[in-house]
Amino acid sequence: KALADKAADENRNFSGEEESTWTSLNAELDALDKRIKAVVDGEQRAKDAEDAMAKLRGEPRGKGGASGDIGADELRKFLTGDGPRFFDVRPQGPVNYRALSKATGGAGGNTVPTSFYDRLVAHLIETSSILDAGATILNTSSGEALEIPKTTAHSSAAIVAEAGTIGSSDPAFGMVTLGAYKYGNLIKVSRELVTDTGVDLEGYLAMQTGRALGNAFGAHAITGDGSAKPRGIITDATAGATGPTGESGGFGSQSTVGEGADLLIDLFHSVISPYRKSAACQWMMADATAGTIRKIKTTDGQYIWQPSVVVGQPDTILGKPVLTDPNVPAIGLSAESVIFGDFSQYFVRMAGGIRFERSEDFAFDSDMVTFRALMRADAALVDLTGAVKTFTGGAS
Repeated sequence: KALADKAADENRNFSGEEESTWTSLNAELDALDKRIKAVVDGEQRAKDAEDAMAKLRGEPRGKGGASGDIGADELRKFLTGDGPRFFDVRPQGPVNYRALSKATGGAGGNTVPTSFYDRLVAHLIETSSILDAGATILNTSSGEALEIPKTTAHSSAAIVAEAGTIGSSDPAFGMVTLGAYKYGNLIKVSRELVTDTGVDLEGYLAMQTGRALGNAFGAHAITGDGSAKPRGIITDATAGATGPTGESGGFGSQSTVGEGADLLIDLFHSVISPYRKSAACQWMMADATAGTIRKIKTTDGQYIWQPSVVVGQPDTILGKPVLTDPNVPAIGLSAESVIFGDFSQYFVRMAGGIRFERSEDFAFDSDMVTFRALMRADAALVDLTGAVKTFTGGAS
């Protein structure tokens, strides 16, 4: 600019030296422009990649409003009708569902964050043993179809003779599509309860909503057939042990070889070692089934069920934790009444957080305020090679 201004003031063209300097400076500016553009493009690519990963994790991009988890003041305004008529409750970052499963203070609950989302999900986990068992959770910000590869067979190797042909053995894959089935419930609350600032309305709604959604989703996560609902873990799991014929689907007698505790040992070893070593490898059954198994002894007179000696820790069978779920079928002929394996191979897709809506018109005649909660989710077992096995009752 100084060169151009000087030549203009003197009403002349550039001298040879000035022309050379001008050309050199412009070439340097062009080079700087290219470097700046490269840096800006690189930053944009990094931001796009981060946004894509955040979308997969279900993290909000931005703060406040319907796009992110809201603070206590905004939540209270919504509950009392001073704010918007709806909001979306989303996790503010990756959710540690294993930590949230520690719902009681003695078991570690005092260390769990107490945001509204975390409180709600903690109650959802309480009533859905699949989430408590360590299923893999995929949080997405939207509900478009999500295709997940599933393993149906592993590759194998063999000895090859010198100069021999090496056989081909590829793992077999399939594809499971996780959608977003909508679960919802209505909660009617008296206006007095809403306006009384001394009431923990947030905690009440988190508890009621979490339990309702957990019960509905939890049933499908166990036995859903995949038709207009998630695929339950039992739907794709395979039998690891089968009960004796004519025993009403039970475990038979310990005095008979291959029955009683032997069946549970067979089921345990039907899941291969890498899956058994997983932190998410557990047993799951209904309470009545647990009561039956607690009475089973090994041939040396020892109970196969081992009570926990640590408060808050689950009981174990053969060293693996036991969870109970009322949705697991009861002992019966041909019934899959015990589940064992690596529950992290069961994928649960949560789409868009929990959406709350408020209405003062639905129950206008009784002066009740109605809250509607909506959750979209889907699930399926993605490893069909034997990560999860079941005990199946014998035939009649």
